[in-house]
Amino acid sequence: MERDQPLTPAGRLFVQPQMDQIINVAIAVDSPFAVDVAAVKAEVRSSVMLKLPRFCSLMVRDSCGREYWRRTEVDVDRHVIVRHHPLSDDPLTSDEDAVNDFIADLAVSSPLPADKPLWEIHILVAHATAVFRLHHALGDGISLMSMLLSCCRKADDPAQLPTIGAPAAPTRGWSAWALVKLVWYTLVYALEFTLRALWLRDRTTAVSGGAGVELWPRKLATARFQLDDMKIVKRAVNESTINDVLFGIISCGLSRYLDIKSPKALPPEGLRMTGVAMVNLRPQPGLQDISKLMSSSNSSTSWGNKFGMILLPVYYHKGDSNPIEFVKRSKSMIDKKKLSLEALFSYKVGHLVTSFVGAKFAAILSYRILSNTSFTISNIVGPREKITIVGHTVKHIRVTSSSLPHAVTMHMVSYGGVAEMQILTAKEIIPDPKILAKCFEDALLEMKEVALGSNIIS
Repeated sequence: MERDQPLTPAGRLFVQPQMDQIINVAIAVDSPFAVDVAAVKAEVRSSVMLKLPRFCSLMVRDSCGREYWRRTEVDVDRHVIVRHHPLSDDPLTSDEDAVNDFIADLAVSSPLPADKPLWEIHILVAHATAVFRLHHALGDGISLMSMLLSCCRKADDPAQLPTIGAPAAPTRGWSAWALVKLVWYTLVYALEFTLRALWLRDRTTAVSGGAGVELWPRKLATARFQLDDMKIVKRAVNESTINDVLFGIISCGLSRYLDIKSPKALPPEGLRMTGVAMVNLRPQPGLQDISKLMSSSNSSTSWGNKFGMILLPVYYHKGDSNPIEFVKRSKSMIDKKKLSLEALFSYKVGHLVTSFVGAKFAAILSYRILSNTSFTISNIVGPREKITIVGHTVKHIRVTSSSLPHAVTMHMVSYGGVAEMQILTAKEIIPDPKILAKCFEDALLEMKEVALGSNIIS
């Protein structure tokens, strides 16, 4: 009989009550599903997913409360859940709104059953969408998305897997001054992490959450960005990246939203709102080759949760501000983050605290950091070309996760030239996430207009 395998420190963190996280991936197809349930289940049985031990294991606890993976037989019938009828009785409700409402409810009220491996597939026939629910203890977003895409094929060549991976990160040139800055910035950002875990908190705004907010009902909306538009803005700010543009959009969009929601009590100019971002620590950026994830003996490239957290501040500026300035400020801030070991520091400290003090204490520290900041953001570069799943062309790929103490969490995935960001909000604090989504979309369009109109090269 195969021995139980202990969860990794990161896996143990994600099964604690304060940090219990499920990743929800919605994959919609262009044409309605002609569902052959038996064929779908056969595809699941033959997929790479069931070759991964964690997807064939129960999460159990011993008498001391320590968590383990225990191999079990997978009953695919219990994991593939088919719903034929529409999610809403209102015929005017769009597929997007119906699916978003469904996922928003899952985000706050539907844990995965512990008597089977921690994953499910919900097939929403009436909405031509499959929702994959995958517990974060199984792996991080990069691992799980890489695994899901291994089940897809190129639309123009069904024999080929989707192209994955992002351009290699430029090699960092080292000098004495660069090393001084690395040490300095790492110390500064490590100190801020410590203070956030203790008492330092963002000032309250119309988008602030806090302890207990993860239990509040949720709403979900989608913001769409053309990657070509983001690239136009990127070229307008010298040596900037798509991530610089994204954080410029978030800063500008949040500022516009606060202008709308607090017109008589505007925040002070330059008010800081701190985000928590997840950074992939593997040598190769972006999605990974699933065969390498499964076979690698190198802990830095193998399957699992290999990411660190960094704190990314954005700042409020009034509506008449030049939108390109938001990107320039974001680039300046992110450039300093890149010079530090903040992400590696957070990963190593989390690993050490979980291993030597306990997952419960590590969860309390992580929860306090989330409670004292304003939002969560993640960004995954998906396939550039159109892909298919079970013979159907994929229309979009959208990702969100279980609710957190933040009143707003944002997860962006790019696919086929379009980046779509899922915006999950606490209903009592941000009841209108579509307005927030439009603020983000308008921010990019304003930036593009300024970039094209003035042909900025900074």
